[in-house]
Amino acid sequence: MKVLMQRVKHAKLISDDYASEIGFGVLAFVGVSKNDTIFDVNYLANKIAHLRMFDDENDKTNLSLLDVKADIMIVSNFTLQADTKKGFRPDFFGAGQKEMANYFYEKLIAKVKEYGLKVEHGNFGHEMNITTDLFGPFTLMLESEGRNRE
Repeated sequence: MKVLMQRVKHAKLISDDYASEIGFGVLAFVGVSKNDTIFDVNYLANKIAHLRMFDDENDKTNLSLLDVKADIMIVSNFTLQADTKKGFRPDFFGAGQKEMANYFYEKLIAKVKEYGLKVEHGNFGHEMNITTDLFGPFTLMLESEGRNRE
């Protein structure tokens, strides 16, 4: 599983008749791999909540979403699983199948909510229009592949 996290001042998502919006916080794009398990969900939910992405009073990147009480918008994005090593057409062979990917995406949202964060989300499997005001820019890629499966 991969999660691309971007600090934002604001983010708004519109998809069909669905909309969500956050203020200061993180816009997180999630790509589920065909090899993911609940371990990946738990590992990344913990990482998302505790990763130090925000500056403290000394301008050091020492504060997490939990510390600053920021919002998070989680959006499914299977294209994060693209393999672009060969040729010019992305290969999505490693992406999780739709039902499995949606299951783990929903589990990730639920797990992040357990940390007490305000969580908004996207409309899985639908085209979405997202407008955002990036803060930084400060963008990090989190990956669970290759981690110990304890």
